[in-house]
Amino acid sequence: MKKIFIILRFLIILISVNLMFISKAFSNLDSKVLKFNRWLNLNGYDQYLDKTGDPVDILYDRSLCKPTITWRCFGADGKIILDKDRKSTPIYPNNLKLKLNRKKNNIAFQQNPNRDTLIYYLWNAAFRNVDNYEIKPSTKPYEFKFNLIDDQFVKKQMKTKGIISYLYFQEGQILIDEISPKEQMGEFINNETKFYSMSMGKSITSYILGHAICGGYIDGVDARINDWPPIENTLYHNQKLIDFLNMSTGDQKYIDEFIKNDGTFIEGPSHKYENESIARSTNLFFQGSVKTKSRYYYNGFMTQIITNYTKYKTGDDYNKLLKEIFVDKVKIKYSIFPTYSNSDAPEESGILHPNLRVSRYDWLRIAKAMMDDYQNDTCVGKYLKEIHKRRVPKNLNKKHMSEPHYNRTKSYGGQFHFDYPGLKDKAVFGMGGYGGRAILIDMENSRIVVLNSLHYNHDKFKYNHKKLLIDPIKNGK
Repeated sequence: MKKIFIILRFLIILISVNLMFISKAFSNLDSKVLKFNRWLNLNGYDQYLDKTGDPVDILYDRSLCKPTITWRCFGADGKIILDKDRKSTPIYPNNLKLKLNRKKNNIAFQQNPNRDTLIYYLWNAAFRNVDNYEIKPSTKPYEFKFNLIDDQFVKKQMKTKGIISYLYFQEGQILIDEISPKEQMGEFINNETKFYSMSMGKSITSYILGHAICGGYIDGVDARINDWPPIENTLYHNQKLIDFLNMSTGDQKYIDEFIKNDGTFIEGPSHKYENESIARSTNLFFQGSVKTKSRYYYNGFMTQIITNYTKYKTGDDYNKLLKEIFVDKVKIKYSIFPTYSNSDAPEESGILHPNLRVSRYDWLRIAKAMMDDYQNDTCVGKYLKEIHKRRVPKNLNKKHMSEPHYNRTKSYGGQFHFDYPGLKDKAVFGMGGYGGRAILIDMENSRIVVLNSLHYNHDKFKYNHKKLLIDPIKNGK
């Protein structure tokens, strides 16, 4: 009888713990849905609201507020909402048929979402974040020249796929310029909308590092990281920067991202490094770690290290360096928003992220600046040529052939994808991001494609990567 009682008690505790975690997962997502509803209400998207019942003033919900000395609630623009405004803002629930991924922040790769669900994930990617750092635009932004052509295939793809913006640039002019049609996502976006990417930000991290090297803060791509406390006594200590740039530090024994794509460590499946500082992650999982075989093994933790090491080496000049790159050289027209981790750790422990929110034309401005550096053989241009020369083969086997076609290249180097099928012997630098986001730059023939997408899979949302990405770079228009 006593054994049965102990077993029952154990089962009750186990069920309670599981329910607690389930409840936490649900409450986090439900809280975001409330914020999504608030965005719909405050921006006048009444057709997506259920106004048949009484409004729910969710601005009083503390799950949407941040505890300081007193509770403060924030609006869709990130500004504090005063008590007098909170009391006069009716918030209605949405009337959308949402099918959300409760396990991850993104749409599951295999999912074929309806338009209602895409609206939510557009908000989640472009409008949800309250930014804590801003790179302000140039007072004299670079203005593009246009010589637009009518490409019916691009338009057709944008009506049925998850593509929200498509730009094709050739020899100094934009030839194709398309935004998702209104019946898709077009009613929610314009030229100022910030498109979010983590993995395309990896390439921007490399570009920033190149400027830090050219500025004399770091010796070069063969410099060893042996002077930064957060990675001491780990496999990363004393490795060359080129190994981080090429995703070949030999950390495949410790990180399981390429297979699961959830940014977790093998030893700690509930620990997402993207939400933590470098110091906390290395203290928990990498102390005494040993480098294994050096080969291409894609994960974001190495980029996070590069970002924070660049900040460490440039010190107080880091923000000045960003201004020189994006404001003075790239000449962005709208603000750019880099991100930090959710950690409350001090900055010196490594809390920066490569993630960026950038408007559609500014993604193109960045790509063009890279191309200009390459063609003009500037110091940064020499850096880009060096990482292209030092690229490594991916050697992806069947087990790891999960890279989607828009990103499936033969080699990788300097946080860029190289050697696309059909583009042999071309200096094409590629950036790729979750959901089908892709930028291809033909450095020598002055051709650039910038494709921003919400979702990509091997089914309904698989866009034609050959006709949209490869062929324009190969053949031009």
